[in-house]
Amino acid sequence: MLAVAEDQVIHARLRGGPAHSGRGAKSFLAETFARVREAGYGGSIVLRADSGFYNHHVTAACDRAGATYSITTKMSPALVKTIATIGDEDWVAIDYFMEGAAVAETTYIPFATRKGSKPLRLIVRRVPPTPGSQLALYVEYTYHAFVTNRAGEMLALEADHRAHAVVENTIRDLKYGMGLNHLPSGRFGANGAWLAFNVMAHNLLRWAAAIGVAPPVTTKTFRHQLVSMPGRLARSGRRQTLHLPEHWPWEAQFTTALASLRAIRLTD
Repeated sequence: MLAVAEDQVIHARLRGGPAHSGRGAKSFLAETFARVREAGYGGSIVLRADSGFYNHHVTAACDRAGATYSITTKMSPALVKTIATIGDEDWVAIDYFMEGAAVAETTYIPFATRKGSKPLRLIVRRVPPTPGSQLALYVEYTYHAFVTNRAGEMLALEADHRAHAVVENTIRDLKYGMGLNHLPSGRFGANGAWLAFNVMAHNLLRWAAAIGVAPPVTTKTFRHQLVSMPGRLARSGRRQTLHLPEHWPWEAQFTTALASLRAIRLTD
């Protein structure tokens, strides 16, 4: 389970067994919000999450912490009926990679069977199915909806919620750039430490990119271009010299990164 702000991991938790996405989300979010506040951040907190976090424990944790949220909903008969009440005139076309996409808004009561449930904004994106796909034979549109307690203009909130998919890039980088594709041990504690080290290494590289020491590339590319390079260490006159290959294609990037690193001044 990961909490990601931009491309930095701010909290991570390893769970045992075949855990579903929402298990432990309530305590995980409480820990995340507390960590953010303890770090000195006093501004507003916004949770953007996929349908794995669609449950009343998550919204309650956000309410307790004073955080706003937008959470992708799980499809249900009640949700389908609500979407069906949206009139054709209410759909607003958006700039999307597939032509014909549009967004509309209504209200919806999630977790309606629970005491204290209240109506929330429901923002829905409809998209024509991919031409030639099996869905194209049966439906005119596919629908992607989320509930939110955020204020703001509908199209801006929809675009912002869609942008939370950046977490998938972080997960991919942790798996294939670091070492989280396979956990190395049969011991839970060892795997938990492995997760922590991978997250720290990932964040260090993201910070390196942020301060200009390295380009904003994936960990695998960074390692290939600037770390895993051939060289020869020679000793002469009690001095060691590292000889790098001639015509190395990433020489300029390496020397620029090294100069940026040396220019950093540490303060007390």
